[in-house]
Amino acid sequence: MILPFHKYQGCGNDFILLDGRAMALGDWTEEWISLLCHRRFGIGADGLMVLEEAAGFDFHMRYWNADGKAGSMCGNGARCMVNYAHALGIGSDHVTFLAPDGPHEAIRESNATVRLHMGDVDHIEALGKDFILHTGSPHYVRFVSNLRELDVYTEGHSIRHSKRFAEEGINVNFVERIAHGQIFVRTFERGVEAETMSCGTGVTASALIAWGDGGGRGECHVLTPGGPLRVAFQQKTSGRFEDIWLIGPGVFVFAGEVDTIRFGLH
Repeated sequence: MILPFHKYQGCGNDFILLDGRAMALGDWTEEWISLLCHRRFGIGADGLMVLEEAAGFDFHMRYWNADGKAGSMCGNGARCMVNYAHALGIGSDHVTFLAPDGPHEAIRESNATVRLHMGDVDHIEALGKDFILHTGSPHYVRFVSNLRELDVYTEGHSIRHSKRFAEEGINVNFVERIAHGQIFVRTFERGVEAETMSCGTGVTASALIAWGDGGGRGECHVLTPGGPLRVAFQQKTSGRFEDIWLIGPGVFVFAGEVDTIRFGLH
């Protein structure tokens, strides 16, 4: 079978996108997906996403991590999927879709920029000076100094594979405050098991924690190794955030085809 694909990236967080309306992918294995995502033997990506039909929504976004395992919500990937759907002629500049964590809406603000509505956050756990919260995916947030010099792989791997998180996994974000409303974030992602150029749900988690208990409406500008993102939100009460929007690019990189039989897929 000839498998057409598109490659997109959001701040360097890159994905293989497939139109699942025209193909059956239900019997794919973790090994096949991880091979497609492999940066030496495959197409190369942080994850693979499939667009499918969904009653009452513009589309359904299915997501797998680079290790081939089913993933949770991916903020950067969702923005890419919104622009991919638009390129396929699906929906308008304002769409609703299903993701692994439930319904979302998104607005295309320009040719590449997408404003993505995230789920509410109503529980934040303090762990010493660190924090744990869920923004569609589980995240660990730690504030540091000199983030550019930090060994993110070693520190992130240690936390992600610690006794508490070894089985389920967790994404680990290291955050440095730049100025009021501005932070720098680097993320070790589970499923990729390495640092990625950016993590949308991680940026969201980090921005909320950096806001603290200030209350009211806020917006945080976030620098990642792959580029800038913005997170806008409303804090109703201490520890609860609503109307959260992740704003940033979802950029087409290239399209291609894979001969699945020659590639070892059947």
